[in-house]
Amino acid sequence: MAETTFPYETRLNVLYKPLEAFDVHAVPDADKFKWFNQTLCQVNGSVVRMAAIEGEYHWHKHDEDDEFFYVVDGKLLIDLEDRVVELGPGQGLVVPKTVVHRTRAPQRTTILMVENAGIIPTGN
Repeated sequence: MAETTFPYETRLNVLYKPLEAFDVHAVPDADKFKWFNQTLCQVNGSVVRMAAIEGEYHWHKHDEDDEFFYVVDGKLLIDLEDRVVELGPGQGLVVPKTVVHRTRAPQRTTILMVENAGIIPTGN
C-alpha cells in the first residue's frame, strides 16, 4: 500500500527544551511554506505545536486523540460534518477523537495545537 503524501511542511522534532523561551512568530522556516507545522515543546505526554498556515488542510480524524486548536493571530475555520466553527485571536476549540474535521485559513494565520506526542498530524 502506497503512503499518502501531503503538501504540508510538518516537523515533528521538538524544537525547544524545558526552560528555553521561544517566540511563535520567530520559528525558523515558518515563513518559507504556505502550510508549516513545527513541534515546539513537550509537556508530559503532550506536545505543543505551532502552525503558520494559509489555505486548507484535508478532511481527517484522529481515532485515539483529541486535538486542541488556539488562534494566535489571523482566522481559523474548522469544518465539521454539520457546521463550521470560526476562531479568531485568543479563541480555541477541542476537536474530540473520532470527529472528522478540516482546518482552513483564508489568510495567513498562526495557531497553537496541543495534542498527544504520538498523534499522526494527517489523521488515521
